[in-house]
Amino acid sequence: MKSDFLLAITQLSAEKNLSKEVVLAAVEAALVSAYRKESFTPNQNIQAKIDNQTGRVKVWAEKTVVEKVTDPRIEVTLAEAVKVHPGIQMGEPVLIEDTPHDAGRIAAQTAKQVILQRLHEAESTAIVDEYAGKAGDIVSGMIQRAEPRQVVIDLGRAEAVMPPNEQVHTERYRPGQRLKVYMVEVARTVKGAVVVVSRSHPGLLRRLFEMEIPEIYSGMVEIKGVAREAGARSKVAVSARQSGIDPVGCCVGLRGIRIQNIVSELNGEKIDVISWSADPAVLITNALSPAQVVRVIINEGEKTATAVIPDRQQSLAIGKEGQNVRLAVKLTGWRIDIKSVSQYEAEHPVVVAPPVVEPEPVKEEKPAPKAKEKAAVKAEEKSAEKPAAKPQEKPAEPLPELAPEIMEPVLSVEPEAPAPEPEPVGLKLSLDMAERVSVGESKSGVRFAEDILGRAAENAEKKKRRGGRDSDDRDKRKKKRSGGAGEFDFGDDY
Repeated sequence: MKSDFLLAITQLSAEKNLSKEVVLAAVEAALVSAYRKESFTPNQNIQAKIDNQTGRVKVWAEKTVVEKVTDPRIEVTLAEAVKVHPGIQMGEPVLIEDTPHDAGRIAAQTAKQVILQRLHEAESTAIVDEYAGKAGDIVSGMIQRAEPRQVVIDLGRAEAVMPPNEQVHTERYRPGQRLKVYMVEVARTVKGAVVVVSRSHPGLLRRLFEMEIPEIYSGMVEIKGVAREAGARSKVAVSARQSGIDPVGCCVGLRGIRIQNIVSELNGEKIDVISWSADPAVLITNALSPAQVVRVIINEGEKTATAVIPDRQQSLAIGKEGQNVRLAVKLTGWRIDIKSVSQYEAEHPVVVAPPVVEPEPVKEEKPAPKAKEKAAVKAEEKSAEKPAAKPQEKPAEPLPELAPEIMEPVLSVEPEAPAPEPEPVGLKLSLDMAERVSVGESKSGVRFAEDILGRAAENAEKKKRRGGRDSDDRDKRKKKRSGGAGEFDFGDDY
């Protein structure tokens, strides 16, 4: 029986993930409550002890030493008290072992309830002790159930609660889904320890950066500020603690692999990583990215700033429903007013200073020039007024005369059909010019067509005459060779 009692305590401690000493303390408190109802007075001091080796239960009750016992539950004689504590005096309290032999059904039921209550309290205390040091850190859990007002997440030893204000409105939570959540706090309530977690807290983004980027975890790159609108957009300002390190490049990673892991964990939330600067104007310029800032006017007293943006990028600087400038205000801590270049120029017109009029220099009076000098000056002025003389054109050179040898073969050829192009100058002669040349009035020695054709006819007549004489001479030479006969005679025998 005793061994079964110890076995039950060991099993209970394993199920509740509690130490054996904690379970024994809960059982002892339950026994005290049970025995006080039946065997002792309600306000009497009672202690119950369970032996770890044997499992035997002993109950000690506080009683007063008296000469004659009237109520054995709260009084004891001096003789019995001396056995336990020698030297005890009359009227002093003393702890006497008074273990009841049995307990009734009501006492057993009371003990059960007390045991469960004490175990629940012990479990809550253990949860608080364990998760109190993890506040502000990331824990992983599985969604146990999604209720209208909260999402219950199983963390292993405890159940965490995610209220609506800590949820992301763009995310959908399903039972069995695993999530990384940010632990906000561990609170002790009447119902026990309550662990509150969040998916919309800016600390979740900060811890994800520390997990994914070794430079931030080691301290070489520091996160100066985080502004987040969960599910939509976030801005993170980083700075390097060591020279030669690009803080933005470390956070983005090669081809954006580091920042993509964080974006995937946050279900596609856009993240802007900017470089932090101690100069408020530079910090505000970086915080308003991706919009370009022309000028930033700082008011240190009211801690306000006016950012002048190009007209085409004013909506980009403000963002959808003012999201971009709202995140910039959260990140920098300055109240930022966005104005376009045209608005700023209209409110602050540029005052042009009047031109400075310089006194005219005093002209020195020159002596009147003489008459000759006046004439020379007038001549120079007239020559300057005259337009520049045009370059003289050279007279056209006469065309070279054509030699008779060149003209003869050209003119002896039969004329072809008239071409549309004009005939070359020098070959076209007028009729009266040809008549004068034929008469002999030309002195240049050029022969014309009529003269050449006339002589050609004479030459042909001469050749004809010469040909007749040549034929007569050939006949005479033949007659001489034949002996004077006109034809050869070969004889009769031939």
